[in-house]
Amino acid sequence: MTKTSQTTRLEHDSMGAVQVPVDALYGAQTARAAENFPISGQVVPKEIVHALARIKAAAAQVNGVLGVVTTEQAQAIAEAGRAVADGAHDEHFPVDVFQTGSGTSTNMNVNEVLSHLASRAGVEAHPNDHVNAGQSSNDTFPSALRLAAAVAVAEHLDPALAALQTSLSNKAAEFADVVKAGRTHLMDAVPVTLGQEFAGYAAQVALGRRRIGEAVAYIHELPLGGTATGTGLNARPGFAARVIEQLAADTGLPLREATDHFEAQSSQDAVVGLSGALRTLAVSLTKICNDLRWMGSGPRTGLGELQLPDLQPGSSIMPGKVNPVLPEATLMVCAQVVGHDAAITAAGASGAFELNVMLPVMGRALLEQVTFLSGACSALAVRCIDGLQANVEVCRRYAESSPAIVTALNAKIGYEAAAAVAKQAVAEGKTIREVVIERGHLERGDLTEAELDDALDVLSMARAGRPEPA
Repeated sequence: MTKTSQTTRLEHDSMGAVQVPVDALYGAQTARAAENFPISGQVVPKEIVHALARIKAAAAQVNGVLGVVTTEQAQAIAEAGRAVADGAHDEHFPVDVFQTGSGTSTNMNVNEVLSHLASRAGVEAHPNDHVNAGQSSNDTFPSALRLAAAVAVAEHLDPALAALQTSLSNKAAEFADVVKAGRTHLMDAVPVTLGQEFAGYAAQVALGRRRIGEAVAYIHELPLGGTATGTGLNARPGFAARVIEQLAADTGLPLREATDHFEAQSSQDAVVGLSGALRTLAVSLTKICNDLRWMGSGPRTGLGELQLPDLQPGSSIMPGKVNPVLPEATLMVCAQVVGHDAAITAAGASGAFELNVMLPVMGRALLEQVTFLSGACSALAVRCIDGLQANVEVCRRYAESSPAIVTALNAKIGYEAAAAVAKQAVAEGKTIREVVIERGHLERGDLTEAELDDALDVLSMARAGRPEPA
C-alpha cells in the first residue's frame, strides 16, 4: 500500500485503485461500498458485524486444522476476529445497511479489517484467499444474521419476557380478590376479577415466549457451508460442521448446520417465521397496554380502576397532568415491530433462484424488533406493572352497578324477565336488586331474599366455580 496524502492511502482490489482513509482498518472494497451507498446513514447492525467476525474466527481455526491456511494465519485471523466480535473496532464498519442484497460489502468489510489486523501482528492474510477461505457472502452473511438474532433473543428478549411474565403473575395473585365489571364490546358484562385479567396477560406473554422459542429453533440452523449457491464449492468436507460446532460451544446455543443449503440460502423462511412470532408478541402487548391505559384512565373522568405509577409530568401546559407513558412507549414499539415484520415479509419473498437478495435489511429489521421489544418489556415490568395499584372500591362499585349481573338470575326468573329487570335498572338508575324486589319476584316465590343476595354476590359470580390460577 502507498500513501498518497496525509489523510488517505491508495489500496487496490480486482477493479483497480481506491483512496482509503489512512487510519481505516478496511480496504478498497469497503471504501467503494461506502462511496456507492450514501443512502441512509445507518450502518449494518453491530450485532451482525460481531457475529460475522465470530464466524471468521472459528472458520480460521478450522481452516488451520484442515491445512487451508497456515497455523500463524489461523491464529492471527482468529485473534482479530475475537477482537472485532468484542466490539473493539466498531468504527471501522461504515457500510450502509442499504447495500448489495447479499451483504457482500459488509462481509468484505469484515474480511478486510481482519486482514489488516493480522498484518499488524506481522502475518500476511489476504481478505479473500485466507480470511474468506471456504466461505461466501451468500452463506456467511445469513449465518451471521441468524447467529446475531439467536444471541439477542437468548441474552436479552427471553429474560425480559420472563421478567414481564413474573410481574404480571405477581399482580394476578395480588389482585385475586379484586372484583370488577367485565366488559365485552366495551359494554358492561358479568363480573371478573382483576386477578383473572392479569393472569390472562401473563398467559399471553408466556405463550409469546413459547412461540418465539419454537421459531428460534429454526434460526439455530445456519447456512454456513453452502458457499456461493448452496453446493459448498471451495469449502473442505466437514468445514461447516466443525465451525458451527465451535460456535455452539462458544455461545452455548444449539446451533446446527442447515439440513438443506439450497433452502437456507435461497429463502429466509426461518427469519420470516421468527419475525412473525415477534409480531404476535407485539399484538399481545398492544392488547395489554391498551387495557392498562383504559383501566388507568382518569383520574376523574375515566375508569380509574388502576393507579399507574406517576413517572413524569404529562403536559407542558396542564399542571399536574400525568400520562401512562410506559404503556404508550410500548405501544409505539409494537407498531414499529409490526412495520418491521411487513418489511421482513416483503424481503423474505425476494428470494430468486439460489439467493435471497434483501439480507441486510432483514437483519436490521429483525434485530431492531428484538432490541426494541427487549427494552420495552423490561421497562414495562419494572417501571409500570410492578408499581400498579388497584382502586378496589371503584372496581367493586362498577361490578355491583353493572346491569349485566342480572345474568346470574336467568335460572331463577328466566332470560326475558331478567332482560326486563336490566332495562328498568338502567332507565331508572336503580340497582338490579331493587328492581327485582320492585317487580315482585320475591313475592311470587321466584326466589328468596337469601337466594337473591347469593346470586348477586359479584365476587362469587366472577369465580363461578372456576378456581383462581395458582
